[in-house]
Amino acid sequence: MSRSPRDAFREITLDIQGNLIAARQWGNPEGVPVLALHGWLDNCASFDAMAPFLAELNLVAVDLAGHGQSYHRHRDANYTVWTEIEDVLGMADALGWASFSMLAHSRGAVIATIAAATFPERVCRLALIDGLVPPPTTDAEAPETLRKGIEQRARYRARNSKVFESLEVAVAARKNGLFKLSDDAARRLVERGVCRSGEGYRWSNDPQLLASSLAKLNEPQVLAFLDRAIMPIRLALGKDGIQGMIERIRPLAEQHPNIVLREFPGGHHLHMEESAGAIAAWFLPFLKGENPPR
Repeated sequence: MSRSPRDAFREITLDIQGNLIAARQWGNPEGVPVLALHGWLDNCASFDAMAPFLAELNLVAVDLAGHGQSYHRHRDANYTVWTEIEDVLGMADALGWASFSMLAHSRGAVIATIAAATFPERVCRLALIDGLVPPPTTDAEAPETLRKGIEQRARYRARNSKVFESLEVAVAARKNGLFKLSDDAARRLVERGVCRSGEGYRWSNDPQLLASSLAKLNEPQVLAFLDRAIMPIRLALGKDGIQGMIERIRPLAEQHPNIVLREFPGGHHLHMEESAGAIAAWFLPFLKGENPPR
């Protein structure tokens, strides 16, 4: 009996200094190692639609800290890109990967780029979806950024997650959130991203994820990281993705010959919907190191 794509993975747990990262392992355990990083407030089910097309790879899609079924940071800690980089390396070490590639979406793509730039000897290739580097801030904005981050941390630390009376209500809420999703895409994320709460369900994500960063990169810092990400990079952008994303990212990509950019139909979660197979077909030979045509 054939298995559905939802069943064609193994649930695994990665131990990072006593902190547990939940993950799904897809494909061939002997294949090219690829770590998959989802976007903000998503989870590893973000890659359910693409993973069956990438069965030749050893693909491990994780729930980042504070997301899905993974650990929550201490209440005094912060969800910053910097701490995510340490987790990425810890995940690779837990998997026994001295070197690896990454498949990443949105905020996960930003994390992947900065991790690759910081430790380029560990990262072979980047396959990115609707994300590359964070929008730069200005030095003059630093005091207000810090104030906003501190105030939001205090607010969200004490916040209780909303309780939904049923999975269907939670799916409807996710479907009609900041980034519109199909019913199937929303359902995949919700099934992975809620937990029982009394007679209903609540998001399993840490509410502190909603707080903004205490500090952000300025333009020279963003460019410094991008200049150090010297490995081959492929970037898939949604034609109807985040407003202004293509206009912001394309000039940066064109300045770096190691980055190849292609637009695909779809919104910000294009890899979960109609373009999943096409993006996977573009990424697969690249991640396998076959140096296919651009």
